[in-house]
Amino acid sequence: MNLVFNKTELMDYLNEVFPQVRDDFSVDALGPGEVTMRLLVQDRHLRPGGTVSGPSMFALADVAVYALVLAHLGREALAVTTNASFDFMRKPENGRDLLGQARLLKLGRSLAVGDVLLFSEGKLEPVARSTMTYSIPPKRG
Repeated sequence: MNLVFNKTELMDYLNEVFPQVRDDFSVDALGPGEVTMRLLVQDRHLRPGGTVSGPSMFALADVAVYALVLAHLGREALAVTTNASFDFMRKPENGRDLLGQARLLKLGRSLAVGDVLLFSEGKLEPVARSTMTYSIPPKRG
């Protein structure tokens, strides 16, 4: 699998086409078939009790696979999520960013499938696991 963007170009493109995520996520590492995306945990990501909310964790997994698909398909990639599964395994650590380590399992003409493990920064045991499937629209022209 060949990359179209490096990690700086990928973040620039995400900020351009998806500005809603600008202050929430960053790309820590990017390689062929894999990305590590960071959720910059802030108060708005927390639920009562001080742990990262489920919707914020889901967003990290979703954005990580979306970014990974874009990194391989480029600027015309208008992929949309068509299926998602999510397993919550343990409570995220307080006061730590979350890292989503995503890898592409399949990148076809019409579908992309990615798997994501989420970790509290500095911890070895995952807090969640997700599989995401994206529909890739046909190329124009």
